[in-house]
Amino acid sequence: MFVCMRPNATSDHVKRVQAEVLAAGFNKAIVTAGTEVSVVNCLGTVSHEQKLRLKDFFLSLPGVTDVELAKTPFRLTARQAHPDEFTVQINGISIGGNQPLVVMAGPCAVESLEQITASANAVKQAGAVVLRGGAYKPRTSPHLFQGLEERGLRFLAQARQETGLPIVTEVTSLENVALVAEHADILQIGTRNMQNFGLLRAVGRIDKPVILKRGMAATIDEWLQAAEYIVSEGNQRVILCARGIRTFDNGHTRNSADIDAIPVVKGLTHHPVIFDPSHTAGNRDLVPDIALAAVAAGADGLLIEVHPDPDSALCDGAQSLNPQQFAGLMIKVKAVANAIGRAA
Repeated sequence: MFVCMRPNATSDHVKRVQAEVLAAGFNKAIVTAGTEVSVVNCLGTVSHEQKLRLKDFFLSLPGVTDVELAKTPFRLTARQAHPDEFTVQINGISIGGNQPLVVMAGPCAVESLEQITASANAVKQAGAVVLRGGAYKPRTSPHLFQGLEERGLRFLAQARQETGLPIVTEVTSLENVALVAEHADILQIGTRNMQNFGLLRAVGRIDKPVILKRGMAATIDEWLQAAEYIVSEGNQRVILCARGIRTFDNGHTRNSADIDAIPVVKGLTHHPVIFDPSHTAGNRDLVPDIALAAVAAGADGLLIEVHPDPDSALCDGAQSLNPQQFAGLMIKVKAVANAIGRAA
């Protein structure tokens, strides 16, 4: 249920609505403030019949212009919940809305200070504005490289100091949320943890942007409801990342490209939507074409794996571009973005 305030509504009007929402039995009354109007989002297990009865009461309150019932199972991430185009801000970079396309790039895993620093310099020179790199790596097998953990975080921080690029890295458990947040500019929730609800709530209490990857077999509604867990804890700076889904025919690619999810989700939610062509493809030869398709479909950004020497990578080398390949792709990315009227 959404209570929409008038443009001239005062803070006292909004507080009165919040108080009445809680008094009516809702668990939370979260305010989303736009440039002109604010929306009070009513969250809780109140019956549909009670909501219908409350609608007229809320409309009678001063400062209220409209009351809408939620049309989707996701409330806080729905376009209804946010009156304006929404952008996520990080170190002067704006992601989403009509802002320039944002490219985040770097190796799947941090292997050494030299490797991550070389990667950072290479992707920055080619036009990336965020450095990605995994310090904690949730792998299918426990016998595979699991990441350098805290040492990897320190290496990422040193690469940031040298290049000025903000860093995004994955948080994999409740135990390492605080440590990762201490070092990272953007937290990433990977596909395997999309429905780790305790972890989602924990990053929702951290005041940093969060990239939420779609689960490898998750529906769009499940993906957006996972985002609800983060936003319901107070952190609205959620970036949704499509990264391919498992289907019946993945013999030639790692996953099937969910390109159609980009326009679908951008119609359902105000949150930025980016795309990871590397995990979709699993094959570096396919990454450029999938990346360009995502840009053409309206993605707000790309998350691309780049390694100085992919054939020697400890993690996902087969899908990683080398610096020269990445630089060539960036030229095409800018051309496609410009062709659809978007800066890059």
